[in-house]
Amino acid sequence: MIVSKMFKLIFSSFILYLTISINLFAIEDFDKWLIKFQTKAIENGISKEVVYDIMSEAKFLPKVIEYDRYQPEFYEDTFNYIKKRTSNRKVEDGIKLYKKERKIIEIIEKEFQVEKELLLALMGIETNFGKYLGKMDIVSSLATLSFDKRRSEFFTAELLILLRLVDKNIINKDILFGSWAGAFGNFQFMPRTIRNYAIDFNKNSIIELKNIEDSFASAANYLQTIGWKKNQPCFYKIELKENIPKKYLNSSARKIKSKKKVSFLKKYIKNYEKLNLKENFTAAIIIPDKDIVPGAETLSPAYIIFENYEKILHWNRSLRFALAVCTLKESFQNEI
Repeated sequence: MIVSKMFKLIFSSFILYLTISINLFAIEDFDKWLIKFQTKAIENGISKEVVYDIMSEAKFLPKVIEYDRYQPEFYEDTFNYIKKRTSNRKVEDGIKLYKKERKIIEIIEKEFQVEKELLLALMGIETNFGKYLGKMDIVSSLATLSFDKRRSEFFTAELLILLRLVDKNIINKDILFGSWAGAFGNFQFMPRTIRNYAIDFNKNSIIELKNIEDSFASAANYLQTIGWKKNQPCFYKIELKENIPKKYLNSSARKIKSKKKVSFLKKYIKNYEKLNLKENFTAAIIIPDKDIVPGAETLSPAYIIFENYEKILHWNRSLRFALAVCTLKESFQNEI
């Protein structure tokens, strides 16, 4: 017993020492990377003043690497993932926000032809209606992920875009706090999304993604631009027949394949008659648990998805995320 306890203590101490050593080496390498990145940013046309001002405070954040390696979208089963994000409390909080900001939200809905229920659902799931915007230094988060080799190219580009947005006075450098992955504001926009879709809706010469006007309008502009179709379906839960060929089953959000007309797919759906689907709609079938949850059944849970569902995948490449957003949207439709 004593030997066992001593072994555990020695092993724990060794792991702690190893972790500290790895982090020290990482920080040393990060500092070297930072110098190279600053040179690259300046060569990309960003002013020296902005580069040195912002990047001088950048730090390597080991916690960001941990978060990147474990994300609930990729480990949690669909039932629990959706349940946690579409609770009655979430619906009540969304309705409170809607009643408080009803005038501006309805103006934005009408102008962009994107349902207020969808905007509320996205904000509710992304930041719990602005309550959890994230407190991490976005610059350090992006720099850490850019330094990390797993997705270095993507995050390097995001960091360069962020610096350019600050350089052009589009966003304020003093409020760059958000998620561990560098997302910002009520709807958790990445720098690229800010550049491409964010708008100054209240015309005060700066984009403020933590206020209702600019954030809701920016989210609506994004959805309208990528082709969201108002009042069209997102998905339906289905029961599959055993004879469905595997080629019609999608378990990855990266690329939805084998899209067919509902009229073709209906022969594989047990509960088709109860769903009242339009046969001319193009659809696909997803089985979100199969490749992620150990021991998951192949044919359950299953969903038939439509074009609007895929638009949500542009926002976040997670089958569960899109299911949760559309579920919460429907809950709001029943209450507002």
